[in-house]
Amino acid sequence: MGFARTRALTLSGVEGRVVEVEAHGSDGLPTFVMSGLADSSCRQAPDRVRPAITNVGLSLPMKRWTINLSPAGLPKVGGGLDLAIATALLAAEGHLAPSEVAPVAHIGELGLDGAIRPVAGVLPMVVAAADEGVDEVMVCADNAAEASLVREVTVHPVRTLGDVVTFYRARARDEHHPLPLPVREPAAPRATKDLRDVVGQAMARGALEIAAAGGHHLLLVGPPGAGKTMLAERLPGLLPPLGEQDALTVTAIHSVLGALARDDDLVRTAPFVAPHHSASMSAVIGGGSGAVRPGAVSRAHRGVLFMDEGPEFRRDVLDGLRQPLESGEVIVARADRHVRLPARFQLVLAANPCPCGGGPRGCTCAPWRRASYFSKLSGPLLDRLDLKVALRAVARKDLALGPGEPTEVVAARVAGAREAQRERWRGQGWSLNAEAPGAALREGRWRLPPADRAPLDEGLDTGTLTLRGLDRCLRVAWTVADLAGRDRPGRADVLQAMALRQAEGVKAA
Repeated sequence: MGFARTRALTLSGVEGRVVEVEAHGSDGLPTFVMSGLADSSCRQAPDRVRPAITNVGLSLPMKRWTINLSPAGLPKVGGGLDLAIATALLAAEGHLAPSEVAPVAHIGELGLDGAIRPVAGVLPMVVAAADEGVDEVMVCADNAAEASLVREVTVHPVRTLGDVVTFYRARARDEHHPLPLPVREPAAPRATKDLRDVVGQAMARGALEIAAAGGHHLLLVGPPGAGKTMLAERLPGLLPPLGEQDALTVTAIHSVLGALARDDDLVRTAPFVAPHHSASMSAVIGGGSGAVRPGAVSRAHRGVLFMDEGPEFRRDVLDGLRQPLESGEVIVARADRHVRLPARFQLVLAANPCPCGGGPRGCTCAPWRRASYFSKLSGPLLDRLDLKVALRAVARKDLALGPGEPTEVVAARVAGAREAQRERWRGQGWSLNAEAPGAALREGRWRLPPADRAPLDEGLDTGTLTLRGLDRCLRVAWTVADLAGRDRPGRADVLQAMALRQAEGVKAA
């Protein structure tokens, strides 16, 4: 009778989980029995493991092999548990010392020839291993650079199951058998798009700067060719580099999606995600059949989600944005579990003024088509957008004005405004004006004098503002004051925030 245990790592959403893999061989009808809520690809592991062990020159007797994946109630997904299952079986059969393999966590999919293949999501899995006190992780060599981003864990890169056997047998003899990490390729410089390329549109440029400074959501309405996409693509260049914790979270999400760059370094710049208007609910919000996968809103975490041709998106997809816009996360509920996906992004929604676009000859749409077009943008969704700006078509006089301010200059002002916000909200649990609770701005030390907030109170009384709209106007007013270097917003800042909340051709919110 042989028994051994080791550790594996799996994913639950974008979070890693440590799994204990137990292998037990006994007399009986030759078969593999696997317990522990394994999905179909994980249940097929024995079909890959047995030929892989044979093809590296070892044997696995025809026994009744029982493989238990603990905790039993945690769903296990993917082929990344192959390496741990193979290692546990080899130790149970006596090819490896059980005491050597027990404390190490293993990640990797096996080929039939014994090759170890990379898997997605290695970074969050190794982070989970470090949090659980695991000191060593064995991964495919192609994943080693990514795994080594977690400095608290020693990473052992392997390419074949034979490398695994050689490594553990050397350790059992107290011999030093180092497995060097692959040389990381230097990151290629990423070109950023300059704001000076945008012709005219002074109001929209100002709104973009306010959005970048305070983390506000933005709606751009204008005819084709007015510069809506150009403005949205230049918003990430105005945002400061990600902090260490945010960079780790964003990189983990990209790792799960298999979207990391070849340099395997932390993602330091704000991501920019632009899904097509035909994208499904699971593609944008997250979920899907089987394993829960993050959607575009999570991929845009701490960055920009740009939804061009907003009214062309499905109504349920647009309304699905309402929860993450408020809470900064997506909760996918399943019968057996709830998965939380981070989704703290800035939304830039772009739309034409009507289905035909309102070209040079004006709108040719019937009134009912125009109303139907914008009905996709529900009132509750528009109420969550802080800035709404109407763009006009570019004219020849705009070309004569020459280029506007470059990204570098505007980004410096944005950085100064964000530093002022960090100092103001230090110790409050948030760092941006857009994240400040409405109650904190309406009450206590941050409450504006009655004369300054009178326009907001009047809008609330007449029904032109909801309470959510009032709170969002207050947040924008604070950001306008921060960009101007003032300690507190005044009446002019409040009026500017209210003006930026309206856009021609869009329902008032």
